[in-house]
Amino acid sequence: MDLRTSAQDVMRCNLCETAVAQMHCDTCLVNLCTACVGTHFSADLSKPHTIVDFKDRRSTPLYPGCKFHNKQQCTMYCNQCDIPVCPKCIASDQHLGHKVSEILQVVDEKKENITKEQTELNEIIYPTYQDIASDVQNRMSQLEKEYGDLSTAITKHGEDWHREIDNLVKKLKAEVDVMKNTQFQTLQKHLDEINKTMSDIKDEIDSIYLARDSNNISELFCITTKVDRFRNLPQRILPSLPKFTPSRIIGGELRKMFGTLSSSSHSLDKHEAGFSTPLKQLLDEPKTVTSIDTRYTSLYNVVCLNDEKIWTSGIDRTVNLYSINQGTKLKSIRTKSGNLLSDIAVTKSGDLVYIDSNDGTVNIVKNEKIEEVIRLLNWKPHGVCSTSSGDLLVIMYSDDFKETKVVCFSGSTEKQTIQFDDKGKPLYSLPIDLFIGDKFWYVTENRNLDICVSDWGVKAVVVVNQAGKLRFKYTGLTPATKNKPFDPRGITTDSQSHILIADRNNDCVHIIERDGQFLRYLDCGLSLPWGLCTDVNDNLFVAEIQIRQVKKIKYLK
Repeated sequence: MDLRTSAQDVMRCNLCETAVAQMHCDTCLVNLCTACVGTHFSADLSKPHTIVDFKDRRSTPLYPGCKFHNKQQCTMYCNQCDIPVCPKCIASDQHLGHKVSEILQVVDEKKENITKEQTELNEIIYPTYQDIASDVQNRMSQLEKEYGDLSTAITKHGEDWHREIDNLVKKLKAEVDVMKNTQFQTLQKHLDEINKTMSDIKDEIDSIYLARDSNNISELFCITTKVDRFRNLPQRILPSLPKFTPSRIIGGELRKMFGTLSSSSHSLDKHEAGFSTPLKQLLDEPKTVTSIDTRYTSLYNVVCLNDEKIWTSGIDRTVNLYSINQGTKLKSIRTKSGNLLSDIAVTKSGDLVYIDSNDGTVNIVKNEKIEEVIRLLNWKPHGVCSTSSGDLLVIMYSDDFKETKVVCFSGSTEKQTIQFDDKGKPLYSLPIDLFIGDKFWYVTENRNLDICVSDWGVKAVVVVNQAGKLRFKYTGLTPATKNKPFDPRGITTDSQSHILIADRNNDCVHIIERDGQFLRYLDCGLSLPWGLCTDVNDNLFVAEIQIRQVKKIKYLK
């Protein structure tokens, strides 16, 4: 085997091509054996050769040559003229009185700046584009389902008609397919553009890596990052579904009687708060903005109506509405049954939802009138949240204390049940006896449509994807602020897809990213935190059970 051409061969001298390279010329970027060092020096006496050990190659800075003074290296930098300069430049009248820095100091600052931009691309902008791509794919999946529902509705209506309308049914369904394909093509084109931009971002990240690690200062100063190009996120395409409106079968013109199909469309929307906002980062020092005294016996839950008002509940039969800025109670609503309530939520339209566990109902308050939305048989609801699609997620346990599950409801219709993992094992803890107050579950939906459950029974946060498949379990990070066991209570998410969990034992809130990686603790002097929610501006509201206060905390830039 020829050692010089073997894939396992060591680095050899570039001159003799035989001996192992022990030295390196950082000026010429040539590998040398000890015997060839002198030969390399004598071959070109026009420039200084910097010979270093092979392991230290490319460690010597390659200073730019001066454009005005031949054979001079620019080891300094004129801050006023914003150019590298050599000693003769500094001594000339051209830079008299100018502030001059060592060029290596300027290089370090340059590397620091491009490293920050690289970090922003790598850790914030690129993941945000991933979120956007995921959102487009989710919308395409939702369109697939809803277009399927639309076709089913048309087919069902067609079954009530005679054979002669079959052609009309086929024509309408064909129109649905055309509109569906048109919208899918639009979304697919949008997704392709996003994926192309994501690829460009990866290329930019790779180019920054190469430039940052280069010892060629001239190349470094030629680098111009393209971060500004990627900061402007693509517009969001919001498809508008056609609506099928059936008509009564009374004879006459079939098309008009059978029903009409509205046209499909889509609109463009900027990615703003409520979706993944790319530029918000955690504050170094989170701060409490305000505190609201609720005067409950014990305060459990808090949910934002808007950026000015919050709903609260505790060991009481009422839900109270408070002004955030004034700290005053604006309204009080008593439960319809007179029972204590377990959890509260606010729908997309701003209506209050509350859980009556003892009565087995989920209720909605519209114009101060209470409507029973869901009544469960053999199950007790405990936690509730409103989803981005307008559905309700309800976590519940069975009357015989043997099962716990999350159910997605559209109105009063059960759409999906999440109860077991891929191996058939329960995802959530089970109530063990009649004293169900000793067990607590809370549920929320993340911006990426993951379903997150805070499960006190297993001392964990259980996160599944939209299809109900287990993604991860977060069991706390020790040592926490007080080095006590993780004790999860309320749970919420923000525009960055962060998951925030109240930890009662450690008087803090855990913040993890959407894939379960721990980011930090928030304490801000909290005492027994329980309920959590965030508003549209990513302010965090924490309900403290014993001191009965709601604290508004700013934790994102």
